[in-house]
This record gives sequence, C-alpha cells and structure tokens, in this order.
Amino acid sequence: MNASELGLPMAVPAEGLPARVRIHEVGARDGLQNEKQTVPTAVKAEFVRRLAGTGLTTIEATSFVHPAWVPQLADAEDLYPAVSDLPVELPVLVPNERGLDRALALGARRVAVFASATESFAKANLNRTVDEALVMFEPVVARAKEQGVHVRGYLSMCFGDPWEGAVPVPQVVRVCRALLDMGCDELSLGDTIGVATPGHVTALIRALTEAGVPVPALGVHFHDTYGQALSNTLAALQQGVATVDASAGGLGGCPYAKSATGNLATEDLVWMLRGLGIDTGVDLGRLVATSVWMAAHLGRPSPSRTVRALSHQEQ
Repeated sequence: MNASELGLPMAVPAEGLPARVRIHEVGARDGLQNEKQTVPTAVKAEFVRRLAGTGLTTIEATSFVHPAWVPQLADAEDLYPAVSDLPVELPVLVPNERGLDRALALGARRVAVFASATESFAKANLNRTVDEALVMFEPVVARAKEQGVHVRGYLSMCFGDPWEGAVPVPQVVRVCRALLDMGCDELSLGDTIGVATPGHVTALIRALTEAGVPVPALGVHFHDTYGQALSNTLAALQQGVATVDASAGGLGGCPYAKSATGNLATEDLVWMLRGLGIDTGVDLGRLVATSVWMAAHLGRPSPSRTVRALSHQEQ
C-alpha cells in the first residue's frame, strides 16, 4: 500500500498561508535545457502533454533563444506547435525582439524575459550590463503588451552570485522595480545558485512590498543546492506569495552558473503543499509517473525524494 492509499501526508493547515498555489512548471524548459544530451522533440512534446495531464496549469514550453546559446532548445519552432493545442498556459522565454517575433508568429500568449540582479551574471548570461539588458528588454515588453501578451520577468542571482558573493537586497529591489515599471505582469525571484535561506527570503519580499511591488505579482524560483528550496518556499508562502516555480523530477540547473544544482522538484513541492492543506490541482500520482517516464528517457533516476519514495512504493 502506498502513501496516497494510506491518506498521507495528513493535511494539517498552518495559519497565514495561501489557500491555493499556482505551480509554474519549468521542467520542459529550464530542466531540459541543461541536459548534456539533446532530447528529441517528440519526447519533449510528450513530456509537456503528460505534465498537462497531471493538472498543472502553467507549463513553460521552450525558449526562443539563438540555437548557439542553448542548443538543447533549438527545436522551439517545431515543439511549440506540437503542444499549442493543450488547454494550459504555455509561457516561452524570449531574450530579445527577434525571439519575441518568433514566439508571436507561433501564437504564444505568454512570454518571459530574463534579467540579472548582478553585473557579473548579466555579463556571463547576456553579455551586457544590468542596465543595458533592461534597455534591451524595454521594446520587447512594450511590443508584447501591445499584443495583449502576458509578460513575466525572471530575475537571476537575487540571493547570491558565484562571482560577487552576497547580493544587497536594495540592488535586487531596484531591478525588480525597473522590470515592473517596464510593464512586466509578474516577477520570478531566482535563487540561481541555491544559497538563499528563509530569513533572506522574508527580508527580500518585505523590501519589495515596501517598494510598492505587489505580492500577487511575485513568484519564487529556488534551487536546492544546499537543501533549502522547500524551507525557502515556505518562507515565501508565509509572506503571501502564491506562485512557485518548480521542475518535474527536479530537473535542471543553470548553464551559466556551474555551482547551481537542480530546481525544486515539483513532486516535493506538491507533497509539502498537500500536507499544509494548500490546493494545487495537481495529481501527484500522475506527476510521479511522468517524472519516472522522463527519467527513463534520460537514463538516470529522478533526484526528487518524493518521486523516489512513491515510485519505490508502487513497484
């Protein structure tokens, strides 16, 4: 008998947390872009379809970047039409106006730009300064909004940088404020190298609130490098954040930050939220099965503790 059949985890709500959390699933994009092997387009499409079948409502599909930057996502033009009929939101990353043109041509209705809170990472990732990158994004965001397209702003290195070390909270607030003023509908606070701790998360969200950034516009994106992703997520929930990025099976990292390990596993997140009595709309059994299926294609077991526990029980 598995955990679900035993009624586990037992739901014990905690005060002051959101009643529902929207999971922004990034496995098909942020996860697969970091694979050494190139995953066939048909397998990616099936992965997205299986993820949609779990009840996830937002599944980041791909990135319209130059193939030389991220060769694993060079098939964006083939993949997006193969999944665009799904009844879910399918955001895509666009680095510049050319990327936006490609996405709009295929009917994308949700796009994301990716900025940095630090100069070192902006140089490594975008070959620009922080402010030069913001200038580059202005026409992208403006044109997307003119088309009625939802825009997410990713902000990397919010909690620490592998070259610069600690990142001052006001520095992060400044770039967040710039992205919001530019027209971004939503911001994702990225702990790119996984060094955040709960007090730091709390302090940043409170500073953003004081700077006029509405909490409903915030999402969080944690990596589990030091085993802090779930505790950091709980700290964000306690501040009212109700959008959490996660990757099925814990796939992913960051190709420009070598110390970054996998994203927060969606299954581990769902297990915690279920135990807190927070609704996600996600069928955990189907999600685990999907990650086991993907892990078989990648030729290695999933790093997710919940996937390992539940798939072992079901064998």
